[in-house]
Amino acid sequence: MGNDLVRQQLSLTVDKLNSSADKLREYLNSTTLEELMEEGADHSKGDYTDILDQFRRILVFFDEGQESGNLILRSETFRKGAAEKTLYWIFHQCIEEFFQPKLDVWYEDSRAAYTGKNAIQFRSPVPEQLKALMGELEGPIQEVREELEYYETDYRTKIQQRDAY
Repeated sequence: MGNDLVRQQLSLTVDKLNSSADKLREYLNSTTLEELMEEGADHSKGDYTDILDQFRRILVFFDEGQESGNLILRSETFRKGAAEKTLYWIFHQCIEEFFQPKLDVWYEDSRAAYTGKNAIQFRSPVPEQLKALMGELEGPIQEVREELEYYETDYRTKIQQRDAY
């Protein structure tokens, strides 16, 4: 890929991560565990704690990704190799963690593309505010995923070819 294309890809990715991180941060700063428990009496405290912990984990990854991306975009000379490595990291740490969380509190419904519904489904019933937040986050993160899937394969091939020599 050319420098301009990689720069555009990085810029788009950083923008999407930034807006998603802002929404997630706002939610985490304005919601308490007690509020969630009041809204969804069917859950144990541990269930909500795990969900909020996973949100915090993703937020850290989003912040790291956008910091790295912004650093590269602001540098005097554009370093394509560093940008590609950052995009690869964002794909694996941010995007994949969003769709396949470590704490396994939600999952991606592969049939969602056919039904027109959101792909992220919580493992157990949650308050509407959590569903709404995931719906807001899913769209931009899915866009980044689709953009970076091709790129991720291309970058991995480059690494394999380089290591073969």
